[in-house]
Amino acid sequence: MKLETAISKLYSLQKFGIKLGLKNIEKFLELLQNPQKDFKSFHIAGSNGKGSTASFIASILTEAGFKVGLYTSPHFVRFNERVKIKNFEISDDYIIGFISKYFSYIEQEKLTFFEATTALAFKYFSDNKIDYGVIETGLGGRLDATNVINPLASIITSISYEHTEILGETLELIAEEKAGIIKRGCKVFIGRLPLEAEKVIERKCDEFSVELFKISKYGSNEIDGLKLDFPKLFFENLPNPLLGEFQKYNAALAILTVSESLEMLDKNLFKKGIDKVIPNTGLQGRYEIINENPKVIFDSAHNVEGVENFISTFASEASNYEKRVLLFGAMRDKAIRDMLSTLNPYFTEIHFTDILLDRCATIEQLSEIALELNLKCFVETDVESFISDFIKTKNNHCLVVLGSIYILGFIKEKLLTKKTLDIIS
Repeated sequence: MKLETAISKLYSLQKFGIKLGLKNIEKFLELLQNPQKDFKSFHIAGSNGKGSTASFIASILTEAGFKVGLYTSPHFVRFNERVKIKNFEISDDYIIGFISKYFSYIEQEKLTFFEATTALAFKYFSDNKIDYGVIETGLGGRLDATNVINPLASIITSISYEHTEILGETLELIAEEKAGIIKRGCKVFIGRLPLEAEKVIERKCDEFSVELFKISKYGSNEIDGLKLDFPKLFFENLPNPLLGEFQKYNAALAILTVSESLEMLDKNLFKKGIDKVIPNTGLQGRYEIINENPKVIFDSAHNVEGVENFISTFASEASNYEKRVLLFGAMRDKAIRDMLSTLNPYFTEIHFTDILLDRCATIEQLSEIALELNLKCFVETDVESFISDFIKTKNNHCLVVLGSIYILGFIKEKLLTKKTLDIIS
């Protein structure tokens, strides 16, 4: 079997849709001899920031000398990106071997794509005898396939309106679902949450008699940077290789989590872990500068909160450019109208694109929303040529490619295939 065949078989499971619940994966993991019990873990949920926070935690643990597994989703270009140990992606041979051995069972039991992928990750981590697994939820928390672990720490990075048809129409209901990753015996760490969501988390922690740590209690934004006064650590100005004020808080949440969970107090180690998050984890798509002149930025802001985070950084440099171009695509279950309304004042042109994915908003749907908002828009079907031509101009312009990770990943793959990234580098 070739890798393409194995991955194709995995993707064929999307016909079973999204099935929230743990019964199927628990049964499969039992068949695999419960590999998730062979390593200690950190479990991360959140509307935004969970991928960055997971990467910061993994990077810190890597710098501390541990063998660390990182499970995130979705991927950008290669499926293998979802499962890593010390920033080495899961091997093609391991994926092929796993699918060859277990696919008949997976299809017979109608496991979803995410259930099968999660089981693959846990088995890979177990077979490779990792010390710690840093595990990002896929959707929600309570009924997410990853919620079969008993973590040292449960981390909730942020809560905003998302997947309301599945998670609930209010912030309280969404918080209830994400709080489902809280277990007895673990510590709980939260980012800056809306008050109504924070109260839900507090109630859940009281119910399980677990200790709750709020980043808002320990961090203050000073003129010269983020100041952190943790119970046993103090940081005057936290360094961060990722752009954006919100990323400083993601990094701070990671430090708080590791220091309080493992009694680690080496400030230099934490600084090194934060500073080396990209080489240690391969993190992509977080205000990622692809080209400097002209400026090209990739950002995976996929909901209103993510867009607001992006704007909080971009607003400070937007006036530097004669022309600011937005290339936008999103999943149709997102608040596209609100996203575009927030983005529009910062751009001189808005261009739409889409990909062949059931959940993706089509160019026609995006254009219809733009018309309702009285926004002039352009359509791009050949995005690699559009970006390549933009880069060749060398004008004082800026292109922001923003939206779903699925779309950004598709575009990156096209650019790599056409070697456009050779121009960018």
